Amino acid sequence: MTVRVALFDYGAGNLHSLAKALEAGGALVRVETDPRRALDADALVLPGVGAFGAAAERLAPAADAVRAALEDGLPCLGICLGLQLLFESSDEGPGRGLALLPGRVRRLRAARVPHMGWNTVEPGPEPDPLFAGLPGLVAYYAHSFVAEPARAADVVAWTEYGERFPAAVRRGRTWGVQFHPEKSGTPGLRLLANFLAEARR
Repeated sequence: MTVRVALFDYGAGNLHSLAKALEAGGALVRVETDPRRALDADALVLPGVGAFGAAAERLAPAADAVRAALEDGLPCLGICLGLQLLFESSDEGPGRGLALLPGRVRRLRAARVPHMGWNTVEPGPEPDPLFAGLPGLVAYYAHSFVAEPARAADVVAWTEYGERFPAAVRRGRTWGVQFHPEKSGTPGLRLLANFLAEARR
């Protein structure tokens, strides 16, 4: 089954590499600027390009509908900023996130910010299908802010850079990753393929 993926465009930048990476996993991708129309798909991807305040503003008219769809089981993958939008608020800027996960987003506590480059992803104690076949994953990061979840159980992977912070979170059929799988070579493509496999279930 081909997975129809809506790639939500916050109006912030180039989504070409992410669309190509999803297509490589067998998805039929359409870029969507209307958050309500983005829900008419088999899966939703919130990309990692942009600033929290502006992205939250673009989502705001349909935030309740998006959150309800995710709670009802629409598969979703949030990447970098997309992960952060799953939370309630961010120190980066004004606006409300989707509040699917309790917690907030704050500045990374490290000597050098932004964190840009490759880093190890450490899966949590419970295996998650997003990381199937990816032992010792090293992924590409480009961010200045990190999620601070209210519930440790929502974190499915960690990374360390100046401090230990969530590399991936999950609630139901919604995942968020702080790194960029579309910039993480073959392992990143495998992770996106794993997400599409979960969306097919």
